[in-house]
Amino acid sequence: MIRKLIGATALGLAACTAGGVPVSNGGGGGVTIDLSLSQFGPQQTPYGQAGAIRPTITTVSVGTQLHFTNMDNFCCHTATLIPNATTFPSNPHFTQGATTQSGSTLSGGFTSGALQPNQSSQTITADAPGTYLYGCFFHYAAPMRAAIVVQ
Repeated sequence: MIRKLIGATALGLAACTAGGVPVSNGGGGGVTIDLSLSQFGPQQTPYGQAGAIRPTITTVSVGTQLHFTNMDNFCCHTATLIPNATTFPSNPHFTQGATTQSGSTLSGGFTSGALQPNQSSQTITADAPGTYLYGCFFHYAAPMRAAIVVQ
């Protein structure tokens, strides 16, 4: 029991980097990314204004499994990849297809589909190094958007 507690504490301490950017080493482990307009305010990132997602920047290792959870008590949120983006565009050109779950890898593209309150997405695998920007089909301008950095 003590080993588990020490390991969990060490993992928790390793989960933050300077500047408050959360990091998950992953290494095949699971990472939950929370979606909530009511809980997480906007902030400036290297990619532009982001928010309503915790963490705003998630840094993981190749092989990490991720999923998104709608923490709000209202419908709906998506986590939808913005292909080939290096900064958050003013219009990500999401289509209605973003509301239907698809994809299982970051590099192959993904959308969580429309997540109901407390619902979680499918598992998405961080399969290739890079920076992946994504946002919510319904609330992108809020700004409900964030980044995943795979190392």
